[in-house]
Amino acid sequence: MNSNTGQTILALLTGAVIGAGIGILFAPYKGSETREKIGKGARNAQKNIKKKVNDASSVLGEKAKIAKENFEERLNETLYAASSKADEVLLAMEEKLEELRKKNSNWQQRKTEKETPSEVK
Repeated sequence: MNSNTGQTILALLTGAVIGAGIGILFAPYKGSETREKIGKGARNAQKNIKKKVNDASSVLGEKAKIAKENFEERLNETLYAASSKADEVLLAMEEKLEELRKKNSNWQQRKTEKETPSEVK
């Protein structure tokens, strides 16, 4: 529950208690009628509190769901970007490896060509 909802519930409870106390002190009714009115007021306050708690719970649940969806979306975007970068790095490495193989092959051929004439002599 956020701070405003907690403060609202606390204010509601405080108001109910104060109202009940004042009602008892200044009640123009018999004791049984006063108790009945207090009980009715308490039940109404309980219903209001339950409604506010349920509303707050629904709001929090919806916000949590939205936050989860946003997180999953951002995570997927990040993973896709990382995967794309990894593919680019692998492609660049493969190109460099092929380039090195060609250079090595050329070097091996030149080395063999240099060694062959000297062995013939």
